[in-house]
Amino acid sequence: MNRGILALVSSIGCMSAGSLQSLADAMHIPHLFIQRASAGTPRSSCPPTSRAPNADDYTLFVRPPVYLNDVILRVVTEYTWQKFIIFYDQQFDIRGIEDFLDQSSQQGMDVSLQKVEANINMMITSMFRTMRMEELHRYRDTLRRAVLFMSPATAKAFITEVVETNLVAFDCHWIIINEEISDLDVQELVMKSIGRLTLVRQTFPMPQNTTQRCVRSNHRINTSLCDPKDPKAQTLEITNRYIYDTVLLLANTFHRKLEDRKWHSMASLSCIRKGSKPWQGGRSMLETVKKNGVSALTNLLEFSDNGTNPNIHFEILGTNYGEDRGRGVTRLATWDPVHGLNGTLTDRKLENNMRGVVLRVVTVLEEPFVMVSENVLGKPKKYQGFSIDVLDALSNYLGFKYEIYIAPDHKYGIQQADGTWNGLIGELVSKRADVGLSALTITPERESVVDFTTRYLDYSVGVLLRRAERTVDMFACLAPFDLSLWACIAGTVLLVGILVYLLNWLNPPRLPMGSVSSTTLYNSMWFVYGSFVQQGGEVPYTTLATRMMMGIWWLFALIVISSYTANLAAFLTISRIENSIQSLQDLSKQTDLPYGTVLDSAVYDQVRNKAMNPFERDPMYSQMWRMINRTGGVENNVEESKEGIRKVKYGRFAFVWDAAVLEYVAINDEDCSFYTVGSNTPDRGYGIAMQHGSPYRDIFSQRILELQQNGDMDILKLKWWPRDGPCDMQGAMGGQQRGSALDIHSFAGVFCVLAAGVVLSCLIAMVETWWSRRKGSRVPSKEDDKEIDLEHLHHRVNSLCTEDDSPHKQFSTSSIDLTPLDMDSMPAARQALEQISDFRNTHITTTTFIPEQIQTLSRSLSAKTGGGFAYGSVQDHRTGTFRQRAPNGGFFRSPIKTMSAIPYQPTPQPNFGYGNDPDRGTSI
Repeated sequence: MNRGILALVSSIGCMSAGSLQSLADAMHIPHLFIQRASAGTPRSSCPPTSRAPNADDYTLFVRPPVYLNDVILRVVTEYTWQKFIIFYDQQFDIRGIEDFLDQSSQQGMDVSLQKVEANINMMITSMFRTMRMEELHRYRDTLRRAVLFMSPATAKAFITEVVETNLVAFDCHWIIINEEISDLDVQELVMKSIGRLTLVRQTFPMPQNTTQRCVRSNHRINTSLCDPKDPKAQTLEITNRYIYDTVLLLANTFHRKLEDRKWHSMASLSCIRKGSKPWQGGRSMLETVKKNGVSALTNLLEFSDNGTNPNIHFEILGTNYGEDRGRGVTRLATWDPVHGLNGTLTDRKLENNMRGVVLRVVTVLEEPFVMVSENVLGKPKKYQGFSIDVLDALSNYLGFKYEIYIAPDHKYGIQQADGTWNGLIGELVSKRADVGLSALTITPERESVVDFTTRYLDYSVGVLLRRAERTVDMFACLAPFDLSLWACIAGTVLLVGILVYLLNWLNPPRLPMGSVSSTTLYNSMWFVYGSFVQQGGEVPYTTLATRMMMGIWWLFALIVISSYTANLAAFLTISRIENSIQSLQDLSKQTDLPYGTVLDSAVYDQVRNKAMNPFERDPMYSQMWRMINRTGGVENNVEESKEGIRKVKYGRFAFVWDAAVLEYVAINDEDCSFYTVGSNTPDRGYGIAMQHGSPYRDIFSQRILELQQNGDMDILKLKWWPRDGPCDMQGAMGGQQRGSALDIHSFAGVFCVLAAGVVLSCLIAMVETWWSRRKGSRVPSKEDDKEIDLEHLHHRVNSLCTEDDSPHKQFSTSSIDLTPLDMDSMPAARQALEQISDFRNTHITTTTFIPEQIQTLSRSLSAKTGGGFAYGSVQDHRTGTFRQRAPNGGFFRSPIKTMSAIPYQPTPQPNFGYGNDPDRGTSI
């Protein structure tokens, strides 16, 4: 100032600028202030300086005012952020964004602030050491959306640290705002970051005509500065650009002052002397500077009435989501104070396609959603399944690529006691994967830590059951009664037969004439058995006690046979029903068949929550929970779904699991040994899981809805759940509705009993034949006894009148009985027959018929060959009075082989009425 000056140009910070502004106002020296931020940190608005009253403002702000508040608010609103964090370094004055914080809070945004220390590594290490796991998860979720007010160097170091410490994932979106970001800084930031990156920096529009870039207002600019491709031009700081244009502006102003011939001497002032006066030409110089502008490196440098440069432009650069190094940076939009945002920040590539994006997909093997086939040649695993088909359809439409891997613990994931998640959900929460895909159901617990797309398949709980095997029961006819009951019935037949025999032995019945039966134990047993099987009997019983016994026995037999018939019909009907469990209610009501699910799965949690919920307790789920949670859930639950399917196939077990998975297993089983039951009302669905706040969720959901609308999703369903599959998963229900014919296996036991009876009868016949032949060698056979010698017969009959008992004792027990039919068949025997009274209390009755006029007869007469004779009138005769009966009371039998005439003498008939006595026998 002592040497003399025209104006003061400063490129300093706000604090030093305040002192110069006071001096310039006091000495009337034009002050062209170029605000410079320390270490490349974003600028903050300088606070107003304390000025003397009525003092003129001789300071001109060459750099435009700080519009960062307006720019960042517009960008965040365009991205529809509602929750994010602002990082700023130590050199940044946070008071510069007070307006932005006020407006964001008024719009309901949740904004956090965090200062970045100089030692970034130590800062992040302390966070891991002091934060609990739950707090660290919440902090990671906050880091997904962040705004960085930092210098390029600090931003590079910070991004490097958070990426290496796995604090951010591929779904993060960060905005770096700084006017002083060069093209080289942009490339380095993109290389170090992951996810999506948006950069906001100041830009200077260049003339479209390349010749005008280096010649501005008759002023030639160095080609190394005007050419944007020149390395010097790219590394030139914005502050230095403004210094160049400011000097050029002052030169033009001085040139104009010389042309106007209104030149005043330069200010030669002394700050030491107290009486120093302001420069008289300072006002004229200031007005000349404000009226004239210059077009140079900063495009157009001019001043408004308030002494500020209004010309400022911001450009917004951005990248797509992904992890590719060296991703392309595109210009999304521009902003200026007059027109605002010019363009849109919506990522058009993300809407239409995601080419160049590589997603890491975590999965859990679950048929038929995700299956893997090993390649023998050592190539990568090939995944297939319904969910893989859906992912391929999305990939073909959007253009992204994916890398798939299986969750380390092969589980879907559940929250642990310390708040962490394991399995597939844990991989998403820890930012190690972008997408989770499998038979993953949408639950409130999972949706609290990850995001789900819209459901692409309905979900319901089902039960996998094994079809009842059709076993061959040869003795199915015996099934209506228990073995103990059959034993009791057999014992009852024997007991009643013995009782009937004893009752007849104590009180012998009177048999009718012509009866050939006797009340032996064998006949009693046979009669009782015949009446039991409703075939009648041969021995008539006339005593009251026996009839009472048989009446009760017949009633007993009626009830037993009727019960057997009814129970047999019911048993054969029930045997055609394959299984009685046809719904979840049926499963919960029974306790004979154990059932369970996968431990710590969504089905396990669903049954537990519905059973334990005090406000809506479902009795069905309460009963199911008691069975599933038996012995702490270890007994009836399994670790994997494949283990549950094996338990159903090779044991007595019912597996409760996703209905879609069970239907696929039942349809594709080789033996068709499964069937499924469940609920037809879906209560949730299968979805694709993503990291919380993932930008892919909306585009994935939109594409899934399009697949469902145009029918492509139904085609994919029919591929894995065909309608005409090899097995009928509802076979049990269909079998219950339509009856099945009885086959030979149901009555094989009856045929076996019949065959056993035939074989036993043949054996008995062989034994009887052998016994008869053996006995015939010593005693005349029964057939020979049937040949009657009539002469010997006359001799025996005449001996009945004598008192000698010896002839009766010499009779052989082997003889033939002559019935009235046999005797009546003889022509001579029809003339005279005599009936003799039987002996009481003996085993047999005795009656004789003596033919009177038999002269000749065949030598041989069989008891069964006289059936062709004509019957005539027969007169009753008696052979004479019998003075003595046979001691044994039996039949008179004749072993005589010769036939001779028998003299016959009629005797008076006593008035006994033998002809009317039904108890008289008629056989010899």
